[in-house]
Amino acid sequence: MVVVRFLCCSIASAVAVLIVAAASPSADQNPVQGVRVPTVSVPRVPTPGTPGSNIDPVAGPRAAVQGGPRRLTAARAEAFVEAARRGLDYLPGEVVMKFRSGMGAASMQRALDAVSSRPDANGLDWHGSVALLRDPSQPDAHQLAAQLSAQPEVEFAEPNYIARISPLEKQFSVGGAPATPPATPSGFGRVKSFRTTGTPSDTDFGAYQWNFNLINMPAAWDVVPGGSADLIVAVVDTGITLAAQTMTFPLWTGSAIQNVQMAFAVNPDLPAGRLVSPRDYAFLDPQGPVVDMEGHGTHVSGTIGQATNNSFLVAGMAYNVKIMPVKVCNGYWELMIVRAQNGQTGFISSDSGGCSFVDMSDGIRYAADNGAKVINLSIGGPSQSTLLRDALAYAVSRGVFVAISAGNDFEDGNPTMYPARYAIDFEGVMSVASLAKNSAKAFYSSTGSWVEIAAPGGDSRQGTGTTDRGMIWQSTVLTADSVAGSLGVIRPRFDRYDKQNYQGTSMASPHVAGLAALIMSQAPGISPAAVERIIRNTAKDIGDPGRDTHFGSGLIQPRTALYGYSVNR
Repeated sequence: MVVVRFLCCSIASAVAVLIVAAASPSADQNPVQGVRVPTVSVPRVPTPGTPGSNIDPVAGPRAAVQGGPRRLTAARAEAFVEAARRGLDYLPGEVVMKFRSGMGAASMQRALDAVSSRPDANGLDWHGSVALLRDPSQPDAHQLAAQLSAQPEVEFAEPNYIARISPLEKQFSVGGAPATPPATPSGFGRVKSFRTTGTPSDTDFGAYQWNFNLINMPAAWDVVPGGSADLIVAVVDTGITLAAQTMTFPLWTGSAIQNVQMAFAVNPDLPAGRLVSPRDYAFLDPQGPVVDMEGHGTHVSGTIGQATNNSFLVAGMAYNVKIMPVKVCNGYWELMIVRAQNGQTGFISSDSGGCSFVDMSDGIRYAADNGAKVINLSIGGPSQSTLLRDALAYAVSRGVFVAISAGNDFEDGNPTMYPARYAIDFEGVMSVASLAKNSAKAFYSSTGSWVEIAAPGGDSRQGTGTTDRGMIWQSTVLTADSVAGSLGVIRPRFDRYDKQNYQGTSMASPHVAGLAALIMSQAPGISPAAVERIIRNTAKDIGDPGRDTHFGSGLIQPRTALYGYSVNR
């Protein structure tokens, strides 16, 4: 899962030749007069509007386009950097608020007048029925939210919390040579069906994908081979690159801000034809190109639906389904680009970045409104959020099953994680713990009464001396091509892919999302609650007898869930 410090990797010496040394990060990190900022050659992004203008004098805010046209602004980028520097769980000066029903413009303004800066209601950024208030004069978002929550016109107010991708997930990632698909692969791309005789033809399946053998996926594929091409699984994460293209962005390169060409390409083991209805709430315009500059979303999507039985790399569980890339997270490179656009020099911490809860909520609702039947959320944090709980309730009400990573913080105080904690509030939402190769709890996997199910997520401590390193392997962008930080890559590229090893509940959750996709393919129209019951009732009990805080109901059993659908529904 992700709670996490965004990107921060220790790369094996085998790939060190690709790392370029850079200048010291102690360079000035503030805007400098006289710095010439290069132009940017990317698809043009509309100027953000003023959603507050949708306020009706009597009826209140009208529904706006989900999220509105916007991208990562300089102010938002600096808020992410500041949050990482100070160890905050929220974006400074940003509060999400919902007014009570029936509040008109005058009532809204009266509530806002309680804040010392007296912000104008017309300046609110509307996200459906909730509004985002940005108040640079009050960076303490908890204090700002408390002031607003005390107003009778306000239903709730909370900081715009952030989640981050755990550094341990990529800490031991290796693999340095880009993979080249066969010239004429057998069944390359979407495979309609196949009957296994032990393993699919993917060249690295047997040696690397212990996780699929642990849950006996070959037998499950005999029952439901790859799922339905009509079913959509949304991956709400760091994005998935949809097109091969070169974009030119300004970047600080150690001595100057320069135009840098960045190459992007589609994952060769997840064809672009299976990527549908993309959306970017975090970086570029929602209508613009979606790119993954982190690799996390691409890796997660591979477990769910990577092309299978095509004599190339590794396999995915529901290899026929469509994948909806919804980008709600920014990483190191997105922030560095926006800072350079603003004339800011110097390097930032590699753990800067993250996923704002406003963007996560927008992404969940967008997926639910645009045909997704399954959502995977391999992100989260320790902050309670009415906003995210409401978004999950909305998704389930639209017939969507949601899988959520339970968290990677067992050895860091084991805090309750959100939105995973909300899984026990809804039938059709499941929080997923992580297992090692030996079916033991992964060392990092968070525990609690809210953990509902378990799946393979990898454990580097259990993989010493083995080919698979005890971790989860899927095709994603090469880690070594975009190592963050002053001692890493200065001019990144995102056009080369290979199987990469990650670990985390982020990797466990898509196993449950993939299984849900197969069940919903087998039984169109089945409710999210019924899907959860099937997964729970067919799980293999491990750990203490019965449901427990480490594994929930136990390890998923895809073949049993699919074969026994009629008796377990």
